[in-house]
Amino acid sequence: MSNEQLDKLRAELDQVNLDLLSLINRRGQLVQQIGEVKEKHGMNRFDPVRERDMLNKILEEHNGPFEYSTIEHLFKEIFKMALELQEDDHRKALLVSRKNKPEDTVVNIKGETVGDGNLHYVMGPCAVESYEQVAEVAKVVKSQGLKMLRGGAFKPRTSPYDFQGLGIEGLKILKQVADEFDLAVVSEIVSPADIEEACEYIDVIQIGARNMQNFELLKAAGSVQKPVLLKRGLAAQISEFINAAEYIISRGNENIILCERGIRTYEKATRNTLDISAVPILKQETHLPVLVDVTHSTGRRDLLLPTAKAAVAIGADGVMAEVHPDPAVALSDSQQQMDIPTFEKFMAELKKMNR
Repeated sequence: MSNEQLDKLRAELDQVNLDLLSLINRRGQLVQQIGEVKEKHGMNRFDPVRERDMLNKILEEHNGPFEYSTIEHLFKEIFKMALELQEDDHRKALLVSRKNKPEDTVVNIKGETVGDGNLHYVMGPCAVESYEQVAEVAKVVKSQGLKMLRGGAFKPRTSPYDFQGLGIEGLKILKQVADEFDLAVVSEIVSPADIEEACEYIDVIQIGARNMQNFELLKAAGSVQKPVLLKRGLAAQISEFINAAEYIISRGNENIILCERGIRTYEKATRNTLDISAVPILKQETHLPVLVDVTHSTGRRDLLLPTAKAAVAIGADGVMAEVHPDPAVALSDSQQQMDIPTFEKFMAELKKMNR
């Protein structure tokens, strides 16, 4: 073969490459348009029956020189690229996405601006048990210069025979104590029916891990203008967590704080497994502030400080933990709550890091 013939064939090959590129890009544009139509009609982006039909039609028309298996593999990769393209477009459209809003969201909670680049703390007992108990914790929380007081009034428990909380009466206690110490109340709501009344007593609606995909509750929380602290589900993927936040923001409430609280794995040394890498991922993928709950992620008092330090080091906007005047007699989660002297040492160590 002469050099002239080789150059001609290479030139033809170069043109085929460009034609293929043009066709692949054209296919990508069509896929994006199809994805928009599917999203508008609430359809799944992946349709395995349609994919198989397309592959069969391609293989019927194939007449060499490549093996059928090679052609099938090649087009499966093209189909995979198309699905990823649709998913990227979907992520871009999310209201919580960093691509939709590049700047950080700052959530104002009675003057506490979470997401402003400073470290914030949410501290208090696992469950509200009495006025005296909450007031004792609130006093030390206030003495540490903190603003947010947590406490469970509605307690979804694994066993129906465990303490379920004081309900609205517990919220009234939190509100009374918080007013006395000028603190903001953070408390979990488990039913959409309770949100309207609960908003009279709380400053932040907490949605717990077990309710992360309670979509009616998410929509109800999104329909009021109270900040929402959304915890990651027990076995939720980060994409599922982000979409749960999207349910809230889609109803008009942009005041959302995400909370990594550990996920369930095969490991038994801790109550859950703290997914510390979720913090930078959530900070990159969304514009929302991110807290780390070190109590529920570990379930161990001896691990609260090191995991809190890890949260601070990796860029979390704040730390959540539980404090009780006498954990040994607590009505729930006694083994994981700090007593007051331990809490004071805990705060002293974290403040050293934050200087």
